[in-house]
Amino acid sequence: MVTLIDALKKSPAELRHPEKQNRPESAVLKKPDWLRVKAPGTGQYNATRAIVKEKGLHTVCEEAACPNIGECWSQKHATLMIMGDTCTRACAFCNVKTGLPDALDPEEPIKVGLAVQQMGLNHVVITSVDRDDLSDGGAAHFAEVVRQIRLQAPNTTVEILTPDFLRKDGAAEVMIDARPDVFNHNLETVPRLYLKIRPGARYFHSLRLLQMVKERDPNQFTKSGIMVGLGETKEEVMQVMDDMRSAGVDFITIGQYLQPTRKHAAIERFVTPEEFKSYEAIARAKGFLMVSASPLTRSSHHAGEDFARLKAARLAQSGR
Repeated sequence: MVTLIDALKKSPAELRHPEKQNRPESAVLKKPDWLRVKAPGTGQYNATRAIVKEKGLHTVCEEAACPNIGECWSQKHATLMIMGDTCTRACAFCNVKTGLPDALDPEEPIKVGLAVQQMGLNHVVITSVDRDDLSDGGAAHFAEVVRQIRLQAPNTTVEILTPDFLRKDGAAEVMIDARPDVFNHNLETVPRLYLKIRPGARYFHSLRLLQMVKERDPNQFTKSGIMVGLGETKEEVMQVMDDMRSAGVDFITIGQYLQPTRKHAAIERFVTPEEFKSYEAIARAKGFLMVSASPLTRSSHHAGEDFARLKAARLAQSGR
């Protein structure tokens, strides 16, 4: 369950999002019934949490206040977040802490590899904060994490959810050449809303990153996602679908935006399950191999099962 955080009484040093404190508070919409989830707390959830804490790792499940954390951790699914818990960007939708990050931990790649092995994961998703402070955006470190997972857990398939590596020449090539099974980079929203929602990023740069993956290694699966409920129109979402298909994206995810705090971007509306079904039908008609569209869809939700379906869909398509 997503907790709306009231940070107004904290000192500047304690704030997760100091850059947002001068923004006016936005109204909080009551969640509809279809967005309610069970609170976490099963035995397996606690076991997964213990491994993450023991290895000193971060997860996007916790840092981004994902509503699916109870379900995923209970099934031994966790999205590990590398390169620290502090992001150099200040996206209006994101709950990850912003500020000046610490230096990279050179032991982190080995720790991640061992954690993946210990959790017995069939499929793992590795993501990271943006590290604009590093000359390569952290690409070499990220690639080493992938390499260590291959060494420590050779039977585990690897999905990466990367930053955009904006203005980091050569970084994209380093990540592509790490040869993950799935290369995921989220466009997050429609181009018109970038300045408001994702001001540190550039829509067509992100699109180009996805296109580069297919150009450099056509066998890698590519994946991207957007949030809805931020004020976008149906026509704009359909245009993003077309842009993704032009870039060769195999798998699209579409989920409801949920507001982490009163200082974050406001939810314009809750998109109904029926509208999500319509988006799914449209995306499938546009030729995506895989589509996940629902209020609680998140980029890494059911990633392992979806990867198996993705491979099957490609095999079926090639056999036509």
